[in-house]
Amino acid sequence: MTDLDISVVICVYTEDRWEDILAAVSSVRAQSRPALETLLVVDHNAALLDRLSREYKDAEGTDRVRVLANAGPRGLSAGRNTGIAASRGDVVAFLDDDAVAERDWLWHLADGYADPRVMAVGGRTEPIWASGRRPDWFPEEFDWVVGCTYKGLPSGLVRVRNVLGGNASFRRTAFDAAGGFATGIGRDGDKRPLGCEETELCIRLTRARPDAILLIDDRAVIHHRVPEVREHFGYFRTRTYAEGLSKALVARSVGSDKGLESERRYATRVLPAGVARGLRDALLSRPGGAGRAGAIVAGVLTAAGGYVVGSVRARRAGTTFVVPEIEGGSG
Repeated sequence: MTDLDISVVICVYTEDRWEDILAAVSSVRAQSRPALETLLVVDHNAALLDRLSREYKDAEGTDRVRVLANAGPRGLSAGRNTGIAASRGDVVAFLDDDAVAERDWLWHLADGYADPRVMAVGGRTEPIWASGRRPDWFPEEFDWVVGCTYKGLPSGLVRVRNVLGGNASFRRTAFDAAGGFATGIGRDGDKRPLGCEETELCIRLTRARPDAILLIDDRAVIHHRVPEVREHFGYFRTRTYAEGLSKALVARSVGSDKGLESERRYATRVLPAGVARGLRDALLSRPGGAGRAGAIVAGVLTAAGGYVVGSVRARRAGTTFVVPEIEGGSG
């Protein structure tokens, strides 16, 4: 195991997730490999900032929790950048505010950094369905819709183009090489569930450091809460459309060759196989087979529509992104 210190950043924005936030922090404090610190970055919510500051005012030592205000514009990217700048660790890990990490999460993330060329290590994210079970119609190939690891990703310890943002870690020096998360991509506090900011960062990182290795270790597991509203097809459709919009922004930022490299394999191999399985299940009278096949087709078409619309909008508006340099690191 490496002797690197790990800072954990959890970005938060609403008191509606109070119990989830406490559970996320508790899961970090219970790690078999202690974190150097947990940084809670509050996104422009004074009441939540004050409440969390009071909750963790006495958290020191291995239980050290630091509560910070997002120092940039509203949104997840700026919140993460605030956490990175304030962090003291050799590695910065990110955990969603509505997720809990298994006890050996940090142990497995740290393990991946034995090779000095490794700049990022991600893990596996499992859904916790509010209804207690996966909806019959919801295809595993689209678990990214609810922020989880999806069918089609390779298993084990594997090299990848990008890690997934809710369960990821980076060497602190990665941000020195590539800058922080770009603002203008990803969630910014509005109601549209955009994403892909970690994809853009990872591609930018491997361009800045061509020798960089990015890994996913599926032993580094977190469990992500899926609220009831996200179990419905309406959210599925909205999220897939937003993914298309986001991918258009990524392609504009880093080019379509790299920006869509993994998506081409996913669309031409993984999804057709999923449709075939769904139709087979329908023929065998298994629950949800036709619904899963239909959802895959609908998801592809909706994402493609979002990509076209996003590309046109970005071109007409001359969309640009701000990639901040990360300062600090000494606390």
